[in-house]
Amino acid sequence: MNDKPLLQLKGIGKAFPGCIANDDIDLEIAPGEIHALLGENGAGKSTLVKIIYGVLRPDQGTLCWRGDDMTIDNPASARSLGIGMVFQHFSLFESMTTLENVALALPPQDLDELRGRLETTAQDYGLTLHPDRHVYDLSMGERQRIEIVRCLLQNPSLLILDEPTSVLTPQETEVLFATLRQLASEGRSILYISHKLEEVRSLCDRATILRGGKRVDDCNPAEETAQSLAEKMIGRRVESAKGHSGTATSEVRLKVADLSVRSDEPHGTDISDVSFSVHAGEILGIAGIAGNGQTELMNALSGETGAPQAGQIEILETDASRLGPMARRQLGAVFVPEERVGQAAVSDLTLVQNSFLTSAFRMGFVSRGIINWPGVSRYTEEILDKFDVKATGTDALASSLSGGNLQKFIMGREILQGPQLLVVSQPTWGVDAGAAAAIHEKIQQMISAGAGALVISQDLDEIFALSDRIAVISQGRLSAPRPTGEVTTEEVGLLMGASGPTADTDSHVHA
Repeated sequence: MNDKPLLQLKGIGKAFPGCIANDDIDLEIAPGEIHALLGENGAGKSTLVKIIYGVLRPDQGTLCWRGDDMTIDNPASARSLGIGMVFQHFSLFESMTTLENVALALPPQDLDELRGRLETTAQDYGLTLHPDRHVYDLSMGERQRIEIVRCLLQNPSLLILDEPTSVLTPQETEVLFATLRQLASEGRSILYISHKLEEVRSLCDRATILRGGKRVDDCNPAEETAQSLAEKMIGRRVESAKGHSGTATSEVRLKVADLSVRSDEPHGTDISDVSFSVHAGEILGIAGIAGNGQTELMNALSGETGAPQAGQIEILETDASRLGPMARRQLGAVFVPEERVGQAAVSDLTLVQNSFLTSAFRMGFVSRGIINWPGVSRYTEEILDKFDVKATGTDALASSLSGGNLQKFIMGREILQGPQLLVVSQPTWGVDAGAAAAIHEKIQQMISAGAGALVISQDLDEIFALSDRIAVISQGRLSAPRPTGEVTTEEVGLLMGASGPTADTDSHVHA
């Protein structure tokens, strides 16, 4: 590697009302280096990256590009320097083809010539693409390849990746890592943001760690453990999740038989003949790449989409197939959907009001039509305290919380109701290592007390850490659940990436 930094940040500061997001941060990225930027939720990573990419302007400090002081006014200015970025949430038009999406990001040019450049670049970096396929017909991994190739066609010297493996199978992750190592070997630099610390250890040459808006450490990730990296991030000891010891009983908390659901989304995934059960004292984990029917399954279980097209849903031995969401909750179940804002919480309501939304009757906050607001307020305070939710108070709007803190609040609101069944999709999405460990511990405490849980997640580390049994959802079909100790991440990854119904499973098997 060249000793002269490609990018150097000196004393970068950025403040917002009531918050110092970046406080005197220094950062150096060398040519050909894969550099991790780590930190818990609210540590200042997003703000710093937006400054580098020209989305935000710093209040103070200097950016140096190839040794020269530089002002980056906007993303177009960043791209003209040679800085590209692939965001966690893709900016693709689903109704357009791969080629059309790539063309939108580049100066006007002949489409046939662009097609040739796209195919050559994709082939050179091992990123298989189909120029004429529509985005709605592509997997999450294929969509990410479009974003990366679109960046590479602009010949970047620095590529910023934000949580790039959150939607990938283990096999797709290995392909991505091979591409990133090839880019680094050409002298290009990678700024890599991820909560997956084992990936950081295997991939990255150096790591800069932020905490509370300050740079607190630089290290070689390969010389650290995932736990030591997490502890540097949050400034205290992190207890890793402990698996279960087979405490499942014969009591069934959730039973799904031959469930079929038609998606109400234009490019959604229908659920076909899904059957499984969740017992008291166990966690059933469902792994899968986004867009394979997880949302449809979650909505069917919670009752948000009404009665299923076919099949039966039993909650605590009661047929709940035609019950609404609140009636299912009154049976003893709670539900945490993936979509935090708009579905799990209302952004323009206070935390007290959001607490009331799902706990009103279970917690006895309504009697003879009178709402016990002091009781709701105390309950909200308990959520903030026990789940370490950083907020200005119980009257703070949900929109004022960071994504990670809002997730902690939502999980706390449901778990503290003491349910007999928890159904949750992406329980630690966007949450840092310390908060994720805390949420996992709370879920496990529920299970030890006799509840059952269904956890739907794209994060295989989470699925393997929490689950007693694991199933995979692919194109709306579910594999037969297997004990966690009898399946490998590679096997699960292959099932996740299957292009059709899993070959070695029977979707009608009742677990």
